[in-house]
Amino acid sequence: MNDVPDTPSAPLRDSTSEEIGQAEAPRLFGRCTWFRALASEHQTLVLEHAQAEYRETGALVARRQAPSDYWIGVHSGLLKLALYTPSGRSCTFSGVPPGGWFGEGSVIKRELRKYDVVAIRPSVVLLVPSATFHTLLSSSLPFNGFVIRQLNNRMGEFIASIQNSRLLDVDARVAQSLAQLFNPDLYPETGRTLAISQEEIGLLAGVSRQRSNQALQNLERLGIVRVSRNQIDVLDVHRLSAFGRDQI
Repeated sequence: MNDVPDTPSAPLRDSTSEEIGQAEAPRLFGRCTWFRALASEHQTLVLEHAQAEYRETGALVARRQAPSDYWIGVHSGLLKLALYTPSGRSCTFSGVPPGGWFGEGSVIKRELRKYDVVAIRPSVVLLVPSATFHTLLSSSLPFNGFVIRQLNNRMGEFIASIQNSRLLDVDARVAQSLAQLFNPDLYPETGRTLAISQEEIGLLAGVSRQRSNQALQNLERLGIVRVSRNQIDVLDVHRLSAFGRDQI
């Protein structure tokens, strides 16, 4: 299985979930570093039980308070992890671009999921069943190493998110929300161009579309990003990551 090509592809808009799972799974999982590190018998196990499914914008991928039946990855598109209250208020914890995997903590603890997972762009998601995840965890050293690194990096991301929301001004919060999507440890496939709208950045930063637009214009004037319709080009990742850090 190690010779699976890893060239990028667009969302499979015209395929059903079943067709994606049957025809595309070897290629889609072949792009994942953790999958390529597995022994051949473990790769076969994943391909026998995992699924690949397409989700339209706004569709639920997983629901809060439902069993954590799957470890979830993003092949293409963009997901958000969010909490919605009965009164209509919401809080977005994180965005997950292509190459990202999440939910391992809830799967390990076999607990109910603590957030909704929503597609904010048309997306192809990869779903590894809990039973398969636990088999890999108990029998594959490379998989154990990947999961430990995931948990460590995820903890750092959420600590940074809390810090940013409480200590930074809006421009810096927008910059840091965008910079998080370029974390090479969690999201290795994010290139310098990100297919995301200003409204979507606002959702991730917890600000309005208008305020997100203003912050991105300020970053563009500084030569850090270039903004176009539904696309942001990051011209200087280092300056983006450092933006607003002097406030802490």
